[in-house]
This record gives sequence, C-alpha cells and structure tokens, in this order.
Amino acid sequence: METDHILKGVLSSLLFSGIGLGVFIFGFWVIRKMLPYDVHKEIEKDQNTSLGIVIGSFILGLAIIIAASIHG
Repeated sequence: METDHILKGVLSSLLFSGIGLGVFIFGFWVIRKMLPYDVHKEIEKDQNTSLGIVIGSFILGLAIIIAASIHG
C-alpha cells in the first residue's frame, strides 16, 4: 500500500516537471522572438549585462509562476 503511494507521488512529480519544463521552454522561445536582436550574441559576445539581468528576471518570474501553479 505504501509503495503505491510513493509511486503515485513520483509519477506526479515527473508529470509536473515535464509540464513545467515545457511551459518554460515555450516562454523562453516567445521572449527570444519578441526581442528585435539575437539574445545569444548580445549576452555572450557583446557582454550585455543588462540583457542578462532581464533574461534572468524573466526566468525567475516564470519559475515562480510555474511553482505556484503546481503547488495550487
């Protein structure tokens, strides 16, 4: 009986992780399409720190939203 409960929790965690990663990837794809320049070039080659902070803030905000929706 207890292993069934553990297995159900593990499967639920894997499902929510997959959904969360899918939403995160889609959100990051949308923000890359919205910006008028290449994010990779601006951050890595041109050393644009402010864009790195904006992308990092977006990632944290999206992670908080996904965690809150999973938690209920």
